[in-house]
Amino acid sequence: MPANSIEDRTFSFQADGWLTGARACPSPNFNARPEGESVSLLVIHNISLPPGEFGGGCVEDFFCNQLDHDRHPFFDEIRGVEVSAHFLIDREGEVTQFVSTDDRAWHAGVSVFEGREGCNDFSVGIELEGTDDQPYTDAQYRTLVGVTKVLWQRYPAIHPHRITGHSDIAPGRKTDPGPGFDWERFRRSLEATS
Repeated sequence: MPANSIEDRTFSFQADGWLTGARACPSPNFNARPEGESVSLLVIHNISLPPGEFGGGCVEDFFCNQLDHDRHPFFDEIRGVEVSAHFLIDREGEVTQFVSTDDRAWHAGVSVFEGREGCNDFSVGIELEGTDDQPYTDAQYRTLVGVTKVLWQRYPAIHPHRITGHSDIAPGRKTDPGPGFDWERFRRSLEATS
Protein backbone atom coordinates (compact mmCIF):
# COMPACT_ATOMS: atom_id res chain seq x y z
CA MET A 1 0.00 0.00 0.00
CA PRO A 2 1.44 3.44 -0.90
CA ALA A 3 2.64 5.83 1.79
CA ASN A 4 0.05 8.36 2.94
CA SER A 5 -2.77 5.91 2.27
CA ILE A 6 -5.93 6.20 4.36
CA GLU A 7 -4.64 3.39 6.62
CA ASP A 8 -1.31 5.15 7.20
CA ARG A 9 -2.74 8.62 7.75
CA THR A 10 -2.35 10.21 11.13
CA PHE A 11 -4.54 13.10 12.09
CA SER A 12 -3.76 15.81 14.59
CA PHE A 13 -5.15 19.22 15.42
CA GLN A 14 -3.44 22.53 14.99
CA ALA A 15 -3.93 25.06 17.78
CA ASP A 16 -6.64 26.85 15.79
CA GLY A 17 -8.94 23.83 15.48
CA TRP A 18 -7.96 22.82 11.93
CA LEU A 19 -7.10 19.19 11.33
CA THR A 20 -3.73 18.21 9.89
CA GLY A 21 -4.42 15.48 7.34
CA ALA A 22 -7.63 17.08 6.09
CA ARG A 23 -8.10 19.30 3.08
CA ALA A 24 -9.17 22.77 4.23
CA CYS A 25 -12.07 24.40 2.41
CA PRO A 26 -13.24 27.26 4.66
CA SER A 27 -16.99 27.90 4.67
CA PRO A 28 -18.51 31.29 5.47
CA ASN A 29 -21.34 29.49 7.28
CA PHE A 30 -20.21 29.52 10.89
CA ASN A 31 -20.05 31.75 13.94
CA ALA A 32 -18.45 31.78 17.37
CA ARG A 33 -19.59 29.33 19.98
CA PRO A 34 -21.26 30.95 23.00
CA GLU A 35 -18.70 32.36 25.40
CA GLY A 36 -17.31 29.69 27.70
CA GLU A 37 -18.91 26.86 25.71
CA SER A 38 -16.87 23.69 25.28
CA VAL A 39 -17.32 20.90 22.76
CA SER A 40 -18.95 17.84 24.31
CA LEU A 41 -20.87 16.11 21.49
CA LEU A 42 -20.11 14.54 18.10
CA VAL A 43 -22.95 14.39 15.58
CA ILE A 44 -22.76 12.08 12.55
CA HIS A 45 -24.71 13.01 9.42
CA ASN A 46 -24.92 11.99 5.81
CA ILE A 47 -25.24 14.05 2.67
CA SER A 48 -25.21 13.56 -1.08
CA LEU A 49 -25.87 16.14 -3.76
CA PRO A 50 -27.81 15.60 -5.90
CA PRO A 51 -29.52 13.10 -3.58
CA GLY A 52 -28.06 9.63 -4.10
CA GLU A 53 -25.18 10.85 -6.26
CA PHE A 54 -21.58 10.93 -5.06
CA GLY A 55 -18.59 12.99 -6.11
CA GLY A 56 -18.75 16.05 -8.30
CA GLY A 57 -18.01 18.65 -5.63
CA CYS A 58 -21.61 19.73 -5.05
CA VAL A 59 -21.50 19.21 -1.28
CA GLU A 60 -18.41 21.39 -1.02
CA ASP A 61 -20.06 24.04 -3.20
CA PHE A 62 -23.20 23.89 -1.04
CA PHE A 63 -21.29 24.37 2.21
CA CYS A 64 -19.40 27.30 0.69
CA ASN A 65 -22.48 29.01 -0.84
CA GLN A 66 -21.14 28.35 -4.35
CA LEU A 67 -23.69 25.80 -5.56
CA ASP A 68 -24.97 26.30 -9.11
CA HIS A 69 -28.70 25.97 -8.40
CA ASP A 70 -29.49 25.54 -12.10
CA ARG A 71 -27.30 22.43 -12.32
CA HIS A 72 -29.97 20.04 -10.99
CA PRO A 73 -33.73 20.41 -10.29
CA PHE A 74 -33.29 19.45 -6.61
CA PHE A 75 -30.89 22.33 -6.04
CA ASP A 76 -33.73 24.82 -6.38
CA GLU A 77 -35.21 23.34 -3.20
CA ILE A 78 -32.11 24.33 -1.23
CA ARG A 79 -31.61 27.75 -2.80
CA GLY A 80 -30.73 30.29 -0.11
CA VAL A 81 -30.00 27.64 2.54
CA GLU A 82 -26.77 28.34 4.42
CA VAL A 83 -25.34 25.33 6.22
CA SER A 84 -21.99 23.76 6.98
CA ALA A 85 -20.40 20.93 8.88
CA HIS A 86 -16.98 20.77 10.41
CA PHE A 87 -15.97 17.78 8.26
CA LEU A 88 -17.01 15.81 5.20
CA ILE A 89 -15.69 12.29 4.65
CA ASP A 90 -16.16 11.25 1.03
CA ARG A 91 -16.66 7.72 -0.31
CA GLU A 92 -12.88 7.24 -0.70
CA GLY A 93 -12.29 8.24 2.92
CA GLU A 94 -10.81 11.65 2.12
CA VAL A 95 -11.68 14.28 4.69
CA THR A 96 -12.40 17.94 4.01
CA GLN A 97 -12.74 20.48 6.81
CA PHE A 98 -15.02 23.49 6.39
CA VAL A 99 -15.07 25.06 9.86
CA SER A 100 -12.59 25.10 12.73
CA THR A 101 -13.75 22.83 15.52
CA ASP A 102 -13.33 25.80 17.85
CA ASP A 103 -16.16 27.52 15.95
CA ARG A 104 -19.86 26.76 15.61
CA ALA A 105 -20.74 25.10 12.30
CA TRP A 106 -24.36 25.15 11.16
CA HIS A 107 -25.04 21.42 10.89
CA ALA A 108 -27.59 20.35 13.51
CA GLY A 109 -30.39 22.90 13.12
CA VAL A 110 -33.24 22.65 15.60
CA SER A 111 -31.95 19.91 17.89
CA VAL A 112 -31.92 18.53 21.44
CA PHE A 113 -29.45 16.23 23.19
CA GLU A 114 -30.20 14.99 26.72
CA GLY A 115 -32.66 17.85 27.21
CA ARG A 116 -30.30 20.54 25.98
CA GLU A 117 -31.35 22.49 22.90
CA GLY A 118 -29.17 24.06 20.21
CA CYS A 119 -26.65 21.28 19.63
CA ASN A 120 -24.57 23.42 17.27
CA ASP A 121 -23.39 25.33 20.33
CA PHE A 122 -21.55 22.37 21.84
CA SER A 123 -21.02 19.85 19.04
CA VAL A 124 -18.81 18.93 16.13
CA GLY A 125 -20.56 17.75 12.97
CA ILE A 126 -19.16 15.12 10.61
CA GLU A 127 -20.92 14.50 7.30
CA LEU A 128 -20.42 11.16 5.57
CA GLU A 129 -20.98 11.24 1.84
CA GLY A 130 -23.85 8.81 1.53
CA THR A 131 -27.54 8.10 1.93
CA ASP A 132 -29.59 6.62 4.73
CA ASP A 133 -29.96 3.23 3.08
CA GLN A 134 -26.69 2.57 1.26
CA PRO A 135 -23.77 1.06 3.17
CA TYR A 136 -20.89 3.38 3.89
CA THR A 137 -17.43 2.40 2.64
CA ASP A 138 -14.62 0.76 4.57
CA ALA A 139 -12.49 3.84 3.87
CA GLN A 140 -15.14 6.09 5.42
CA TYR A 141 -15.25 4.02 8.60
CA ARG A 142 -11.45 4.06 8.88
CA THR A 143 -11.29 7.83 8.47
CA LEU A 144 -14.23 8.41 10.80
CA VAL A 145 -12.51 6.38 13.51
CA GLY A 146 -9.25 8.30 13.01
CA VAL A 147 -10.94 11.69 13.18
CA THR A 148 -13.04 10.67 16.19
CA LYS A 149 -9.94 9.56 18.08
CA VAL A 150 -8.21 12.94 17.68
CA LEU A 151 -11.45 14.72 18.57
CA TRP A 152 -11.44 12.74 21.84
CA GLN A 153 -7.93 13.95 22.54
CA ARG A 154 -8.81 17.58 21.84
CA TYR A 155 -12.23 17.50 23.52
CA PRO A 156 -12.24 14.91 26.33
CA ALA A 157 -15.93 15.56 27.06
CA ILE A 158 -16.77 13.73 23.83
CA HIS A 159 -16.90 10.14 25.07
CA PRO A 160 -18.59 7.15 23.43
CA HIS A 161 -22.01 8.00 24.92
CA ARG A 162 -21.79 11.50 23.48
CA ILE A 163 -21.55 10.41 19.85
CA THR A 164 -24.93 10.49 18.15
CA GLY A 165 -26.70 10.64 14.82
CA HIS A 166 -28.51 13.64 13.42
CA SER A 167 -31.73 11.61 13.59
CA ASP A 168 -31.27 11.20 17.35
CA ILE A 169 -31.05 14.93 18.07
CA ALA A 170 -33.71 15.96 15.51
CA PRO A 171 -36.18 13.04 15.49
CA GLY A 172 -39.02 13.37 13.04
CA ARG A 173 -37.11 16.04 11.15
CA LYS A 174 -33.92 14.19 10.20
CA THR A 175 -33.18 10.53 9.41
CA ASP A 176 -29.42 10.50 8.88
CA PRO A 177 -27.05 8.76 9.07
CA GLY A 178 -29.78 6.14 8.62
CA PRO A 179 -29.86 2.36 8.75
CA GLY A 180 -26.98 2.21 6.26
CA PHE A 181 -24.65 3.33 9.06
CA ASP A 182 -23.31 0.44 11.15
CA TRP A 183 -23.09 1.86 14.67
CA GLU A 184 -21.89 -1.44 16.09
CA ARG A 185 -19.03 -1.62 13.60
CA PHE A 186 -18.07 2.00 14.30
CA ARG A 187 -18.07 1.57 18.08
CA ARG A 188 -16.21 -1.75 17.86
CA SER A 189 -13.55 -0.12 15.69
CA LEU A 190 -13.16 2.72 18.16
CA GLU A 191 -12.68 0.25 21.02
CA ALA A 192 -10.21 -1.83 19.02
CA THR A 193 -7.98 1.16 18.35
CA SER A 194 -8.17 2.67 21.85
